[in-house]
This record gives sequence, structure tokens and C-alpha cells, in this order.
Amino acid sequence: MAKPLVSSRADALAGTARVPGDKSISHRALMFGALAVGESVVEGLLEGDDVLCTAQAMRALGAEVERRADGSWRLFGRGVGGLAEPDGLLDMGNSGTGARLLMGLVATHPFTTFFTGDASLRSRPMRRITEPLGRMGAGFVTRSGGRLPAAVIGTAEPQPITYELPVASAQVKSAILLAGLNTPGETTVIEREATRDHTELMLRNFGATVTVDPLPEGGRRVTLTGYPELVGRHLRVPADPSSAAFPVVAALVVPGSDLRLPAVGINPLRTGLYQTLGEMGADLRFENSRVEAGEPVADLVVRFSELKGVDVPPERAPSMIDEYPILAVAAAFARGTTRMRGLAELRVKESDRLAAMAHGLAACGVRVEENKDSLTVHGTGAPPAGGATIAVNLDHRIGMSFLVLGMATAQPVAIDDGHTIDTSFPGFAALMNGLGANIGAGKE
Repeated sequence: MAKPLVSSRADALAGTARVPGDKSISHRALMFGALAVGESVVEGLLEGDDVLCTAQAMRALGAEVERRADGSWRLFGRGVGGLAEPDGLLDMGNSGTGARLLMGLVATHPFTTFFTGDASLRSRPMRRITEPLGRMGAGFVTRSGGRLPAAVIGTAEPQPITYELPVASAQVKSAILLAGLNTPGETTVIEREATRDHTELMLRNFGATVTVDPLPEGGRRVTLTGYPELVGRHLRVPADPSSAAFPVVAALVVPGSDLRLPAVGINPLRTGLYQTLGEMGADLRFENSRVEAGEPVADLVVRFSELKGVDVPPERAPSMIDEYPILAVAAAFARGTTRMRGLAELRVKESDRLAAMAHGLAACGVRVEENKDSLTVHGTGAPPAGGATIAVNLDHRIGMSFLVLGMATAQPVAIDDGHTIDTSFPGFAALMNGLGANIGAGKE
């Protein structure tokens, strides 16, 4: 059943709040803990629907995975190459990360694994991973267009490959590297634009040999040595910078706001949004910088700011691909024009995010221009009118973005279903209301 939500104009947002754990790191912590020898303990794991699907999938593949009373998670792994054939379907829900990385992981195990997901995930392209994994020896049976449901027919004789990514994608890179764990020799991925490196950092932390060499013309060459012995670790997952983006932008557009968000991941390959907001004039500071579990983190302090429009270069897209929806909201309050280019990848996310933001902002009175791979937002420096109900189409980031918009528009903004937000940010409305937002139940 749908769960409509309405966001109304808020007074100043104030306080301190820890946003949920990083989704990308949470997925990987569960997978690598399930492959390690011995016990792993993970604190701060994101307990959203996407990550819980990965936890259940690792159980189905033979690992011991349990949530302890103190909120931490304990895993007892099977060792590299030791996963077991699951009895039934692996339902990955809405999670493209979980599905693609796990398809890579099982591709070099000698059994068949069946994957499915919700309507949104079943519409998303998987051919971008089946093609390189097929070169390593795996077989696939999919729906037309390479879509889920799919059967991954793992190979007993995997072959290492050197693969150049046709498009920048941390998920494709990671799927190949995970397949390379149970493959002899060296598996190499060449990326012309650097993408999120959580897989490389965490694999090293668990004991794998991963080398990263810069290319003369830009980009990186990432090489994994097969058959490592991964050893259990104690990890603390940083707060998710993509989730932190929503309260950050809310504070920037709601007058008088002053927020502190502790222990947010500031991996330089994930901070494109914060660089862009700085260029727009945001009062945003990083304090108490440190390293936790191999990842840089800091406390974010953000205050209301008068923003200005900017041009966002297309080469920044890999470092902020999930943050363009909320950036478009910030741009709607800025004075001047914000141009975002290089956004073709947004067409194949949980929804067509480029179209969803263009249509939703226009319905709220914002002048926008949508092209094949770009979005232009013409801000006036004044709050938009609002007053629309937005169809989120099973997309958590679209839902949260328009709830943030409604915190400072002249009229409330509604979304047709808030359930999907739980995939990445369980308790979003309650956390924001605790800081001073005004999000309530809408009409069925």
C-alpha cells in the first residue's frame, strides 16, 4: 500500500544528527565478511531494505550472518571460493549495487544462481556486467535486454581478463573484481574516469592484493590478484555522504538553519556534490577529519546560505552521480542558472532521474530544460511555488529530494509513496522532523 507524504514549509533546522551508514560500504562489508576466514563484526551498518536484501543473500550463499542485540552485525565467512549454491531465488529488492556485485561474485563459482528484484530493478540494464563476466567464463540467461530475472551459470574454470570500462561505473568495475577473487592470475579493470573505490579499499583491508596505477592520459588501471585469503575484520561504516546530502541541502535552503552531521564519509571520489555546493556559495565545513576502517570521515557543519547558479562539469559526474536530484533542488533556490551535464547515466537508475527531476521541478514552478544528458535549472533566488504531488516511481532519491524542496517552498510538496525511502534512509522523515522539518502523512 502506498504511503503518501507531505512536506510543508519549515522553520529553521537545527541540531546534530547521524545519518545512516554508507550504503555502498554496507553492501561490501557484508559480502567481504561472508568471504573472509573467521569472524567479522560490522558496526553502523545501514539497515535499509537494499542492504538487508544483501544480508539475506549472503545467508542463502552459506555464510553466517546475524544482527546482535547491540545493533552490530556478526559474520562468519566461507573463504574465497567457498560459497554454496542457494536453494532459491536471490531477491535483491531495489538494489542495483547488490545485484550487480553479487552476480560478479557468483559468476566464478561452479553453480547456478537465480536473481530477481522489484519492478524498478527488473527494468535496469545488466548487460553491462554480463558481457565482461561472460568473457571470464560465466553463462547467463536473462530477459530481453539483459534484464532480471536472470540465471548466472557460474564457471568452474574462470579466466582472468583485462577489461576497459565503456562507461564509468563502480558497479561494473566491482563486479569484475569480485569475480576475479576466485580466478587465477590477475584480473584488471581500466577506467578512463576514476569511480568510487570502496571495493579496492575494503578488499585491501580484508587482505587482498589490489594495485591501482594512474594512466598517463587520465583514469586508472586496477588489478586484483586472485585467490587471496581474506581475513575477518572489525569495521565501522561511515555515515553515507549521499544520504547526508538531503539534510545538508535542506539546511542550505531553509532560512536560519544550522546543522552538524557527524562521521560522514568524505572519500574524494564521493564528494563532487560538496565541491559543487561550495562553488555555489554554501556555508559548509568539514571538521574533525579522520580515517575509520580505511575510509576518510569528517563531521559536516552546514548553515543556511544564499546560493548562486554554477556550471557543473561533466567529468564530475562519477563522483556525484547519485546526488544530482538533490543538487537540482539546491539549484531551484539559487540565484541564476545551474547547468548539469554528462548525466546520461541518470536515465538508467532506479527511475529515469533526469526526466523525474525535470518534470517534478516544473510542476513546482521551476523553469527547467531537459536534454539527452543534461539538466538546466533557472533559479531566481526566491523559493519556488511548490504545490505539486510527485510520483516517485520506486525511487528513494526522487522522494527525498522533493520532500526537501517542500521544506522551503511557498506551498507544500507531496510525494505519492514514501515506502521506497526505506531502501537507503530508514527513518528519514522522523530524523528530519527531529531537526525542525514538517513532514506528515498525505492523503491516500
